[in-house]
Amino acid sequence: MLDIRDRRLLECLQVNSETPVTELAEALGLSVSACWRRIKNLEESGLITRRVALVDRRKANVGMTVFVAVRTAHHSMGWLEEFRVAVAAIPEIVEAYRLTGEMDYLLRVVVPSIEAYDAVYKQLISNVIFTDISSSISMEELKFTTALPLKYA
Repeated sequence: MLDIRDRRLLECLQVNSETPVTELAEALGLSVSACWRRIKNLEESGLITRRVALVDRRKANVGMTVFVAVRTAHHSMGWLEEFRVAVAAIPEIVEAYRLTGEMDYLLRVVVPSIEAYDAVYKQLISNVIFTDISSSISMEELKFTTALPLKYA
């Protein structure tokens, strides 16, 4: 369980992981060394897994988001591993989830165009056997964040 300072520290780091420790310490009412120790403890505990740069997908020319729902009749560890390998090999697939319910998997794909999505689709179906694939193109991004809610931590 995190204390209030750890939560506030993580909230600040989720907004900007490059915030200087001196600024973080001041905002939290901690000494610089105490703040630094907290960050190190959060990293060592695995709560902070890595620090990354967020890239504007439109400026990177991958402004189209396609959600791909996948259904399969194959529910074996071998098929799942084959699917994992295929998904990992396609950089346009930026998220992949195994689901309960009607669909078995959901993928989030970012591409510049329908033609680029079609190439991703063809690459995916050439490597794995599916029962059904359904694609939905996002018309508008209503919310996107990488910040996690910390009230449960």
